[in-house]
Amino acid sequence: MLTYIAKRLLMLIPVLVGVSIIAFLLIHLIPGDPAQVILGERATPEALEKLREELGLNDPLYIQYFRFARNVLRGDLGRSVISHEPVAAELAERFPATIELTIAAMLIAIVIGVAAGVISAVKQYSWFDNLSMTGALVGVSMPIFWLALMLIWIFSNLLGWFPPSARLSHTVDIPVVTNFVVIDSLLAGDMQALKDGLWHLVLPAIALGTIPMAIIARMTRSSMLEVMRQDYIRTARAKGLKENLVIFKHALKNALLPVITVMGLQFGILLGGAVMTETIFSWPGVGRYMYNAIMARDFPAVQGGILVIAVVFVLVNLATDILYTFLDPRIKFD
Repeated sequence: MLTYIAKRLLMLIPVLVGVSIIAFLLIHLIPGDPAQVILGERATPEALEKLREELGLNDPLYIQYFRFARNVLRGDLGRSVISHEPVAAELAERFPATIELTIAAMLIAIVIGVAAGVISAVKQYSWFDNLSMTGALVGVSMPIFWLALMLIWIFSNLLGWFPPSARLSHTVDIPVVTNFVVIDSLLAGDMQALKDGLWHLVLPAIALGTIPMAIIARMTRSSMLEVMRQDYIRTARAKGLKENLVIFKHALKNALLPVITVMGLQFGILLGGAVMTETIFSWPGVGRYMYNAIMARDFPAVQGGILVIAVVFVLVNLATDILYTFLDPRIKFD
């Protein structure tokens, strides 16, 4: 197992190098002079030259890349053109909010998606199967921004059940230790703050988790149906095992293998796709940070955000591959 993990880590090196090249070239794919794009048409020649020097745009491209790669290895992602603060520090400050939202969205997607998929497969062509698969089709087709706006309008404006934005109410104040509201609330022993933080998580997590929930539900159903037609399932039933034991011990474990791949991919996609959700719900995470950076043409911030999200995406896929080997010992590194 350790050899397998070591080889998978080595395979990440060329992937991460490719990701760094793409993130680096982003600023150079802009038509025209990047400094002109950042400062606008009315910028003076002196200001343009100062920004080119600041960004290192006057050096040959390969030198710029190696300088960028060296700084990345040191944890330096450059400075924001707008705030003049280190991009790495700004991303680190916002990353817990995005991780917290993404985990909450994935928990909703996995719990509801897997349950709906299993029940639909067991009760194939029943009213529940038809209803859940129709709901999954609607969910996977629904634009996130429209769903988010509808959730705010119905559950916040009309019913007043959930807050429309932010991570905590203005009246709640907890000491910041990890920047995860849930963890900091528990560390402070403040159950009111924990309840308030979870309450603020509900609407954005549902909005972000709807599409992966629909995908997981459909994937789980089709995978379960395929497994339940296998000979070993018929054998298990012929031996007189209880139906729940056949479904949850023999069928579900094997049916989850392709579903786990989808979960890993969806987790990475959610990290990158949180831009719209965080912007609508005023969630202070990396997605909203990148949206503001794009609007302000703060390319070092966009470059750093893309690089960080891509690295996390790669690491999540590595974790998925390792989890695969635990669930199915037949899978070996080849």
